[in-house]
Amino acid sequence: MEETETNEGMSFWDHLEELRWTLVRSIAALFVFAIAGFIVMPYIYDSIIMGPTRADFFLYKYMCNITSAIPFLPDFCDDTFHVVIININLASQFFRHMTTSFWLALILTFPYLVFEIWRFVSPALYSEEKKSIRWVFVFGTLMFFVGCLVGYSLVFPMTFRFLAEYQLSESILNQISLDSYMDNFLMLIFVMGLVFELPLVSWLLSQLGLLNRSFFKRYRRHAIVGLLVLSAIITPSGDPFTLSIVFIPLYMLFEISRFLVKPAPKDTDDEEEEESTLKI
Repeated sequence: MEETETNEGMSFWDHLEELRWTLVRSIAALFVFAIAGFIVMPYIYDSIIMGPTRADFFLYKYMCNITSAIPFLPDFCDDTFHVVIININLASQFFRHMTTSFWLALILTFPYLVFEIWRFVSPALYSEEKKSIRWVFVFGTLMFFVGCLVGYSLVFPMTFRFLAEYQLSESILNQISLDSYMDNFLMLIFVMGLVFELPLVSWLLSQLGLLNRSFFKRYRRHAIVGLLVLSAIITPSGDPFTLSIVFIPLYMLFEISRFLVKPAPKDTDDEEEEESTLKI
C-alpha cells in the first residue's frame, strides 16, 4: 500500500519530469556507447562484421565437417571462398561507420534501456507484480541477445553464402555493395532477436487473458506450417538442411512458449473431453 500511495502522490508533472530524466539518461548512454563504437568500429568490421565473407569463418569450418559426410548438402569446404564487398557511393563508408556505431550502441545498452523502463514503471506496481515483471525483463533481454547471436552465427552466414554463390547465369558476376550487405546483416540479426521474444510475448498475452495453453495444442499444425514459411523467407536456400537449421530453433521457441502461458480453464477442458467422448 505504501508503494501505491507514493505513486498516487506524484502529480502529472512529476511523472513527466521523471520521464524526461529517463529519456535523458537513456540518450546519454546511447551517445557514450556510440562514440566508443565509432572508435573501435574499423576493428569490429574487419574481425566480426566481415567474418562471413571469408572461408575461415567459424561456422563454415563446422559445416565443412558435416557437409563432407553427406553428399547432397552444400559444400562448405571450399578454402578459396571470399567475397569482396564494394562501395559504390562516395559517402557510404562514412555514413555506415556512424549508423553501425549507433546500432552497436543500441545492442550494448539494451539491458540498461530495459532497466530504465523498469525503473520508470515500477512505482506503479505492487510488490508481487514487480517480482514477475522483473523476471520478464531479465528473460526478455537474455532471449534478445540469444536471438541476435543465432542470427549472426547461423542465419546470416547461411543466407549470405547461398546468395553470394548463387548465379542465374555464368555471364553474370556477383558484386555485393556495402549497403546491400549491411542492410541484410542488420535486418536478419535484429529479426532473429525479435523472433526470440516469442516466449515473452506469449507470456504477456497469457497475463492479459488473451492466450492459454490450449492454443498451442489446437494450432500446432498451423504453427508448423507458418514457421516453415517464415524459415523459408529468412533463409531462401533450396536445401532442406539449411531450412531445418532455422526451423528447429523457431519451433523450440514455440514449444517453450507453451510452458510459459497459463493452462486452459477447467471448463474448457471439460467441454473438450465431453466432445471427444461423444465423437467416440
